[in-house]
Amino acid sequence: MRVLAAPFAIAEQFVHQGVVREVTPLGSGNINDTFLVILDGAPEPYFVLQRLNTQIFRDPRGVMQNMRTVTEHVHDRLSCNPADPHCPDRRWEVPRVLPTQAQQDCHTDGQDVWRALSFIDRSHTLDQIQDTHHAQEIGYGLGMFHHLISDLPTAQMVDTLEGFHITPRYLQQFDAVLAKSPVERNAAVEDCLRFVGDRRAFVPILEQAKAAGKLHLRLIHGDPKINNIMLDTVTGQAVSMIDLDTVKPGLVHYDIGDCLRSGCNPLGEETEAFESVRFEPDLAEPILQGYWSVARAFLTTADCEYLYDAIRLIAFELGLRFLTDHLAGNVYFKAKHPTHNLARAQVQFRLTESIEAQEQTLRNLIESLR
Repeated sequence: MRVLAAPFAIAEQFVHQGVVREVTPLGSGNINDTFLVILDGAPEPYFVLQRLNTQIFRDPRGVMQNMRTVTEHVHDRLSCNPADPHCPDRRWEVPRVLPTQAQQDCHTDGQDVWRALSFIDRSHTLDQIQDTHHAQEIGYGLGMFHHLISDLPTAQMVDTLEGFHITPRYLQQFDAVLAKSPVERNAAVEDCLRFVGDRRAFVPILEQAKAAGKLHLRLIHGDPKINNIMLDTVTGQAVSMIDLDTVKPGLVHYDIGDCLRSGCNPLGEETEAFESVRFEPDLAEPILQGYWSVARAFLTTADCEYLYDAIRLIAFELGLRFLTDHLAGNVYFKAKHPTHNLARAQVQFRLTESIEAQEQTLRNLIESLR
């Protein structure tokens, strides 16, 4: 496999024992560039190297401060008690921030900011849910992550993505971009514009509940897609959550909604058959069961009352963000072709419609778990 010259040289900045043998692309994230580094002659033969997208993460030092705060907090908790006292032998890990040779959290090469993280061995991720066991483990993994950071004060974290998951702000950005967008208003774009227009009144529902004191800020992951939850290669059990750039104060509803949005669409975000997209409650049930098995101790009655709204809103929100990026000329999300983000928006809007059509089913499911 081709060795990438620039990442190879950067990887050497994080090596304390052994030598770099190979650097290869890892994963399929939309934001950061990620590589697997393979070492010869080191006690730990692998680590993960990432180039931070500083167009999005404009405070990389703050991102690294947050990551170190979270990972050290979880390591301290795990050193004192098992992650799951009901299953004390169950494995749970959190990536460690690996220092540079100069003992810094990241390396700047004059243009890019790079960081290194420990590799979660004997684990893998999947882009789509395979079965109900996998679904339950996805929910368990998110619940365990929330549990392990539930006692970390939000004041200790830097808000490196102010406004992230604040849907009314995304709507404001959409309106501003739409007013000056040069993109052709073809039939697909017009359909998406009508879809957004019909749901404007729904957009502030979670923020209004927060302002009224019904919902409260906690630390959240911020991007709990199913491929950010690592699974043991033998047992299939959730063993870690990765991509911790977006950990910040927020509503747990953002994470729960995003996890279900990601996990309950079997066709995935990138399908071109958006008319066939459907939200699957048969997958939502085991995800929520897995989550509830850990999180019932800290979820309030009000939290539960807004879970359906979160599921609906976060799918809509991502569609709105994709549509905004299409209208802006694809400046945020990586796009493979000019209408890639428009197609992604159509997928999320179809998913939103499917959620809306199954509102009572989902509300009944949430109530039964409570």
